[in-house]
Amino acid sequence: MKISSVKTLSIFTLTAFFTAGCGVSDSEEAENTSTEEETKEPGNPGQEHENGEKEEKLSKSEQGHNHNDEHGHNDENDHHDENNYDEEHDHEHNHEHDEETEEIYNGYFEDEQVEGRPLSDWNGDWQSVYPYHQDGTLDEVYEHKAAKDEEMTVEEYKEYYEVGYETDVERIVIEDDTFTFYEGEEKHSSEYTYDGYKILTYEAGNRGVRFIFERAEEEDSMPEYIQFSDHKIYPSESDHFHLYWGDDREALLEDVTNWATYYPSDLDGEEIKKEMTAH
Repeated sequence: MKISSVKTLSIFTLTAFFTAGCGVSDSEEAENTSTEEETKEPGNPGQEHENGEKEEKLSKSEQGHNHNDEHGHNDENDHHDENNYDEEHDHEHNHEHDEETEEIYNGYFEDEQVEGRPLSDWNGDWQSVYPYHQDGTLDEVYEHKAAKDEEMTVEEYKEYYEVGYETDVERIVIEDDTFTFYEGEEKHSSEYTYDGYKILTYEAGNRGVRFIFERAEEEDSMPEYIQFSDHKIYPSESDHFHLYWGDDREALLEDVTNWATYYPSDLDGEEIKKEMTAH
């Protein structure tokens, strides 16, 4: 397996896109500058935040406050009104959450929203999308993008993703603390430990987060560092990701032209295509 510090293939500059595989990801911007980095161990949701502990206020019910007992609202009409309020409140909350998720996905978030993540967020069996690019399965995705963007043609998109998706590691299995890379008939494995995250700011103004893992064993067939980018910024299960690997941690952070992209291995090409065109 080839392990390079950074792949130096060149490609024309893009500054207005943000979803790769899914569109053009944070990893696909042409230039970046790095900002604050955290290197603490990743937390779990509800635990200590990387930049300080998050406190959640208890709801009235959790504080033992009984609204009905205190105010005498026990009849059916009041109960019906409260149910209507709850439904409207839940709808508003979900709508706000969806908007926030979309903003984060597109690379707009505050530093304090970012948290370290455990490797378990990426546990699973993953396949490269590069073969689907090569066999034409993803051509419809590029046609969809070109129809929305007058600055690039279908052929230009195909050339762009040829550089972005290219990889000789067609399958990756992540289990507990171990990565296993599959390249043809060969496979290589090593344990990795969390090595912090880096917030990157791109030329277009949006941002991304690289979550970094360092090799914990003397296994030269595996890269020293592996970095994830998946449009998420705090602990949550990944549905696809862009991966960077090599032996130079800082050089990898500058790599914005090659972002090997992986989806669950149980999806076929048509399902991956639908996932990509949905964004």
